[in-house]
Parts: sequence; structure tokens; C-alpha cells
Amino acid sequence: MTKHRLKEVLIATLITAGTLGGSVATVQATTLDSILAVGESKNNAARNSQVKIDRLADETRDLLSDYKTVTKQVDGLKVYNARLQRQIDNQVARIAGIEADIDKSTVIARQIPPLVPRMLDGLEAFIKLDVPFEEKERLARVQMLRSSLDRDNLDTAEIFRAVLEAYNIELQYGRTISTYKGPIDTDGSEREVDFLQVGRIALAYRSSDGALNGAWDNTSRSWVTLPSSDYDAAIKKGIAIVNKQATTDLLKMPIAAPEANR
Repeated sequence: MTKHRLKEVLIATLITAGTLGGSVATVQATTLDSILAVGESKNNAARNSQVKIDRLADETRDLLSDYKTVTKQVDGLKVYNARLQRQIDNQVARIAGIEADIDKSTVIARQIPPLVPRMLDGLEAFIKLDVPFEEKERLARVQMLRSSLDRDNLDTAEIFRAVLEAYNIELQYGRTISTYKGPIDTDGSEREVDFLQVGRIALAYRSSDGALNGAWDNTSRSWVTLPSSDYDAAIKKGIAIVNKQATTDLLKMPIAAPEANR
């Protein structure tokens, strides 16, 4: 009887132990699956986070590259704008200068009309007191300018420019040598001769046959007869030089000696 009961208890105990062992194994399997699932979830989350981090890093590099590019462009624009500003400042200064010149030109324009007649009077007086080479032509130039003062189709600037040109022509006469034909009154009779003008230092003439030679004396304002033996060859050669019929050479010309200061 006792053995039978122990047997039943043992069997019950074994059954109970078997039942408990199966339950523990089941619990352990369930726990491991949960742990693995959590680990996989964390790995997925980590991979997703890394993808986001990589994307943000790429975006950051792109933004940094764009920033550097824009910074270089801004620096270049600053240099360009600074240069433009200097050009603008220079143009403003030039405009101010031009406006000042315009104001001055208005004043000058009012002063030129009364100045031009005085300039022509002075030029005419100078020609009449000068050595009388081509005197008629020179005086005719002054008279033409004087008659143009009242013409309505010429402005003040054109007239003033023409007067200055006449002054320049007179200036050039003192630096040139020329020859021309013209009449001269000798012993009450008019004769055609060849004139030789050497700047403003000498004006001589000779007849075509060389028998008559003379020079202008500006002190006495008259013609002086020269001995042909002394000056005819020189005057003739000077005329040939001007006409390019002879080479340039020294000429023996009648020149008034300077007066000593007293």
C-alpha cells in the first residue's frame, strides 16, 4: 500500500517536473525572440539614423561649398564695386570741371567779340610797321577777317580761330625764306623785279638782267639801291635756292646792324 502511494507521488512529481521544464523552455524561447527582435529594431533604427547622418553631412558639405563660392563672388563684387565707385567719383569730378569750364566759357564768349577787333587793329599796325614783303596780301587777309565780324553765319569761336590763324601765319613768315615777283618804283618808274624774303631780317630784289639790285631799310622805311657787284650773285642764288634750283648755302645779304644802347 505504501509502495503504491510512493509510486503515484513519484509519477506525479515527474509529471509535474516535466510540465515545469516545458514551461521554462517555452518562456526562455519567447524571451530570446523578444531580445532578438529588439536588437534588430535597434539595428534598423541605427541604420536609418546613419543614413540621415550621411545625408545631413552631404547637405552640409554642399552648403559649405556654396557658401565658399558665394563668398568669393561677394569678394569679387566688392572689388568691382570699389573700382566702379572710383570711376564714378572721377566722372563726377570731370562733370564738375566741365560745368566750371562752361561757366568760364560763357564769360570768355562775352569778352571775345570786343577783343577780336583790337587784335585785328594790332595785326594791321604790325604789318604796316614790318618789312613790307607781300604787304598787299597780308593786309587783304586782315581786311577779310574784319569784314567777317558782321556776318551772321559765323559764330564767335570760328572768327576767333581765324584771327589766331592769321597771327600764326605772320609768325611763320619770320621762319621762312621765299621769293615772288612784283613791281617796284625806281627813279619815278615802275619795274617788275624778283623779291627775296629771308624771314624778317632781309628783303631784297633784283631785276631779271641783274642790273638793278636793292634792299629794304626798315629804319628809314625805304628801298636802298645795292651795288650789283656785291649782292647780285647772292640774291640770285637765294632765289635759286627757294626755287630748288640750287643747294642750300650761306648767303651774303644786306642786314641792318643792331644799334648800340646809349
